[in-house]
Amino acid sequence: MTSQQRKPAKSERHAQRHRASAARTQHFGWYWLLICVATAVTVPAIVLRLSGTHPSAAGMTAVLFGVAILGGAFLLTWGAEVAELDISQGLALAFLALVAVLPEYAVDLYFAWRAAHEPAYTAYATANMTGANRLLIGVAWPLIIFLYWLHTRRSELKLPSSRAVELVFLTLATAYSFLIPLKGTISLLDSVVFIGIFAAYMWRIAPAEAGEPDLVGPALAIAAFRPALRRTIVGVIFVFSAAVILASAEPFAEALIAVGRQHGLNEFLLVQWVAPLASEAPEVIIACILTLKGDAQAGMGAMVSAKVNQWTLLVGTLPVVYSFGLGHPGALQLDSRQVEEMALTAAQSLFGVAVLCNLRLSLFEAVVLLVLFLGQFFFPSPTVRYGFALLYGALGCALLVRNRTDLRTFFHAGLRASLKRSVGA
Repeated sequence: MTSQQRKPAKSERHAQRHRASAARTQHFGWYWLLICVATAVTVPAIVLRLSGTHPSAAGMTAVLFGVAILGGAFLLTWGAEVAELDISQGLALAFLALVAVLPEYAVDLYFAWRAAHEPAYTAYATANMTGANRLLIGVAWPLIIFLYWLHTRRSELKLPSSRAVELVFLTLATAYSFLIPLKGTISLLDSVVFIGIFAAYMWRIAPAEAGEPDLVGPALAIAAFRPALRRTIVGVIFVFSAAVILASAEPFAEALIAVGRQHGLNEFLLVQWVAPLASEAPEVIIACILTLKGDAQAGMGAMVSAKVNQWTLLVGTLPVVYSFGLGHPGALQLDSRQVEEMALTAAQSLFGVAVLCNLRLSLFEAVVLLVLFLGQFFFPSPTVRYGFALLYGALGCALLVRNRTDLRTFFHAGLRASLKRSVGA
């Protein structure tokens, strides 16, 4: 029997297990209620886009379209989880990576496109991208460890050696990223490097042994259907949620800027921290649920993978979209504020990979990550913020030196060692 013949049987066994699990749970109706709520919150944005109207208040526009992106992101995340039952591992990895970055990418795509005609929008594209990346390491990673400690009272989470793959490619992207603030541009050459690192990462993990997806919540309810209906539902979810997210990106982005202008708020900061919340929340929440269910390794692994996707694919696509907007090859020119933000983001990424290079993350290290992230908000001075970047860099280098004996094993596991092992190993 060929592998193609065996695959449906394996998929059906997975589906049977999830159908049985869903039948046993008392929360089955609650899961469908969540799906209905996530769908319902997109309706006002759909109506507004189809009618070509907007609320008179920019704040209301931002809320309606921001909530629509949030609802679409939840639907997209649930659908992507269920899709792992029916598509091959290599295709699943590439597809799910694109799905994970789509909500964040939609907003940044719009800013990069507008920057081709209005250079001021370059700052917003950079703000959105750096904010999303820093939130993952500064908030999402510590959150997983705090929940793990609350659930188990263990102060250190050990990751499986298979996670070295993500960390090695994140290290490569981080090392290259320091060139961006030095040269003050994000160019098509940077796109080649970042997208190349992402492609290499996808190629590297494609042979990895597939593990059964640990479905939770609404994804479990969708998986309970028989294959034909399940695949139809997932297909509809993908088309609907992607359309909602892409249609909402422009009015949401413009409304955020308008809110800043009308109320005297810093537009850069609104775009940097408010916009990523809508796109990041679903993935972070699902990682938290996995952690509270006792699978903190999967929860933390999802957050590390999200960082790889955003620090390679998201950054790499900005000059591509910008060049399409221009109609010819071009590079985004960074001003002093954007250079500062890129330097700080690269330094934080260095500290993040240094902390995890021994495949462990302790409660103390999580506290340090969170405190350093929050501390930046109290010091708007560029000099102090460069000081934070230097502190991140110094701490990261110190950790790499301290763990230097583990680095050879770390890179070997990430680049060459076989990944055919249990996720929980």
